[in-house]
Amino acid sequence: MTIAEKILSAKSGSGSKAGEIVEACPDLVMSHTATWRSVSVMQRIGATKLYDPGRLAIVLDHISPAKTEKYAADQQTSRNFARNHGVTKFYDVDAGIAHLVLMEAGHVLPGDLIVGTDSHCTIYGSLGALGTGIGYTEVASVWITGKLWLKVPESIRIVLEGRFPAGVYSKDLMLYLIGKLGADGCNYKSVEFYGGTARDLSISERMTVTNLSMEMGVKCAFFPPDDKTVEYLQGRLQDQSRYHPVLADPDAEYEQELPVNVAQLEPMVACPHEVENTKPVGEVAGTHIDQLFLGSCANAKYEDLVVAAQILKGHRIHPGVRMIITPGSKKIMLEAMNSGVLQTLMESGGLVTNPGCGACAGDGGMLADGEVCLSTANRNFIGRMGSSKSQIYLSSPATLAASAIKGVIADPREFLN
Repeated sequence: MTIAEKILSAKSGSGSKAGEIVEACPDLVMSHTATWRSVSVMQRIGATKLYDPGRLAIVLDHISPAKTEKYAADQQTSRNFARNHGVTKFYDVDAGIAHLVLMEAGHVLPGDLIVGTDSHCTIYGSLGALGTGIGYTEVASVWITGKLWLKVPESIRIVLEGRFPAGVYSKDLMLYLIGKLGADGCNYKSVEFYGGTARDLSISERMTVTNLSMEMGVKCAFFPPDDKTVEYLQGRLQDQSRYHPVLADPDAEYEQELPVNVAQLEPMVACPHEVENTKPVGEVAGTHIDQLFLGSCANAKYEDLVVAAQILKGHRIHPGVRMIITPGSKKIMLEAMNSGVLQTLMESGGLVTNPGCGACAGDGGMLADGEVCLSTANRNFIGRMGSSKSQIYLSSPATLAASAIKGVIADPREFLN
């Protein structure tokens, strides 16, 4: 059996195979700023009791703090709901992006089934958990019943080998794969990452890979739990008995296997207005930009900030552009403050905001007609950051930092020699 088959079998109590529909019991149900929508569903159907408040996690990460009276009221609804129902895994507007906050807090474990109101729940596969996004009505139903129907996905095995060249990172790998396979290349599939390169990736890099896997259409994505998983969870996991890594069987059946030699990759950029519209940086170098955004659940982790700071150190951001830096969580921001990384980013001319989703979710950093942004986020859909007449390019933090210095899209390798 594959990892997805094993986890869904365990959570449904049946020997499930790809293609079957199972009634599964999630270990955790995540909702973010859209929590008020699920609360309204409960109210409309007259439900008053949660199946298990301990399985709920609520993180107010979008538009945080509230920017309008409507958002303030929605957040108040979420706070009152958590308080009235005894939801202890509640994180207010100061915490950061839901995915990163929950992993930092030790709420995500190998073998878990986690669903939530965000498509990028696939990021939980970086720790060997099955994470997938569902709608707010489905979230309400799981709150009440403790269960939901899921189709067991077919699985694809991606084998990563080789060593990343200088200036190439996990973000470039994923932009390459998304461009190669397409936005629907892995529709409702489970993707498992193997190979020497996969084992060498840090948990932060694995987070980037599983997060962006969503942009290939996956249902879930996994790195098999290993020593790095154990190390990450040390000090975060209060109950060691809950650590149950799930690995695929040696004879597991895969729809296909895709080998990737990362040594052949180069820095990549996703061009407007689709993530799959990817090109090597050399083909778009020199493109005018007005704004840069270093943030999102894909690339606002501490390691990402470090990469950008290493390139920006001793340089000033080009006077023709503005750079917004939004750390992924309070913990990440504190680490960057204490290490001097945040100081380097600010001294270079960057504008640092409070932790959260930030401009990726339309919270500040909006673009005017005709403006161009280079972003480390996971999506560049039309109108996502303001005007429908603006454009968004996506890149790694290294490419973003190099571009900040030059004022146009630039190759990071120029600053790594």
